[in-house]
Amino acid sequence: MPREFSRNQRLGNQVLRTLNELLRFETKDPRLEGVSLSSVELSRDLSVARVYYSILDPDGDAGPVQQGLEKAAGFLRAKLGQAIKVRHVPELRFEHDDSAAEGQRISSLIDDALNSDESR
Repeated sequence: MPREFSRNQRLGNQVLRTLNELLRFETKDPRLEGVSLSSVELSRDLSVARVYYSILDPDGDAGPVQQGLEKAAGFLRAKLGQAIKVRHVPELRFEHDDSAAEGQRISSLIDDALNSDESR
């Protein structure tokens, strides 16, 4: 009987939960306030974790947040290694997830189209 979720998915979910807790409770960098991790993609060999993050203000600048996450990557990786039991802790690479801003942009386009249809 095949498993429902692969080891890659299970480990990705565990990494995501742990990193979210670490960001919220253990980091003191003010650039990382209001940052939420949305998903984690692990490479096939589990050596690299691509971590996608979003910020509360979709129109805000993600540059300082990216710098803060890159600076905290070593600390987060060390804490992650203590929290989960794997032989090799994956390298953390952070990428901005702009799906919230894109969703907001599409929603405003739809609203504009509906308003222009109503005015005709």
